[in-house]
Amino acid sequence: MFSGRQIHLDGPLLIGILALSALGVVVIYSASGQSLDIMYRQMLRLGISMVVMVALAQVPPEAVRRLSPHIFVIGIVVLTLVLVVGAVGKGAQRWLDLGFIRFQPSEVMKLGVPMAVAWLLARQQLPPRFGEVLIALTLTLLPAALVVVQPDLGTAIMLAISGLLVLFLGGIRWRHLLMMLAATAAVAPYLWSELHEYQRQRILTMFNPFSDPLGTGYQTIQSQIAIGSAGVAGKGWLAGSQSHLEFIPSRSTDFIFSVFAEEFGLIGSVALILLYLFVVGRCLVMAYQARETYSRLLIGGLALTFFFYLFVNLGMVSGILPVVGVPLPLISYGGTSMVTLMAAFGIIMGLHSRRRLMA
Repeated sequence: MFSGRQIHLDGPLLIGILALSALGVVVIYSASGQSLDIMYRQMLRLGISMVVMVALAQVPPEAVRRLSPHIFVIGIVVLTLVLVVGAVGKGAQRWLDLGFIRFQPSEVMKLGVPMAVAWLLARQQLPPRFGEVLIALTLTLLPAALVVVQPDLGTAIMLAISGLLVLFLGGIRWRHLLMMLAATAAVAPYLWSELHEYQRQRILTMFNPFSDPLGTGYQTIQSQIAIGSAGVAGKGWLAGSQSHLEFIPSRSTDFIFSVFAEEFGLIGSVALILLYLFVVGRCLVMAYQARETYSRLLIGGLALTFFFYLFVNLGMVSGILPVVGVPLPLISYGGTSMVTLMAAFGIIMGLHSRRRLMA
């Protein structure tokens, strides 16, 4: 029988991941209208994702570091192919259809971007010089730009954030950070003009969802009603009126937290957020314990990106951020995002378990 050390898994982190995943299955069963088929499909995807996590945890850290730039280049190639021969669905061109499988290449870059930036910074003395900052920004913004034109604004934002977080952990100098902020402010009017009309409308609706209550503001309003009506203890599992009367769109995916909050109330919501913070905190401890720069930057960057997923989703469903299509990590129904998250945790565990060897 294998021990956690032999298979390079971290016990506390694994417990947190399994707890969140189990809660996801429970909530999806309720949000889907008690559909056993959807619940079983989520469990199957969870099982596949766990296999991916355990497999990646066995990959030697030196191999992960050596493959980082290659994974990034492959990701750029497939993102370019999406724009040329990608499959179209729901008005967006985001998938590659290989006949036997259809996948979204932008998911690869959720790992490829932080891995490439960590690889770049780990080769140099920190904090990074101005030239290295420019290269890191190129590695971050190039894939984000390729994803924006699909169009997929939510994923593009997450790709940019994942790279910028690694750069931040690398100790970017204040003057370089201020220059980045100034450049962003300068190009903001152009970026605004390039957004699709529905994207601009979502941002404007964030400030006043009741300006279009039956259109772009509908999701936010119904989500706020569900969360606000829950009270302290909630309405009980399978008893949420907003979700079961189908007032909440995307209740199994992006807005699944609204279903959870309505059924389990303030107590359940706080407990869920604390469980997320435990997972993030454990990963940050693992980053702190890393003995070399690449592992420290990559583990910390993946941990903070996971937290940012949580922050964006909660802000989206509560109305303080625009609706950008970011699922609740490990809870929302879906396959590709689940595999990507589990792959990230597998890499984290593999790097941490061999930290003495890497040092």
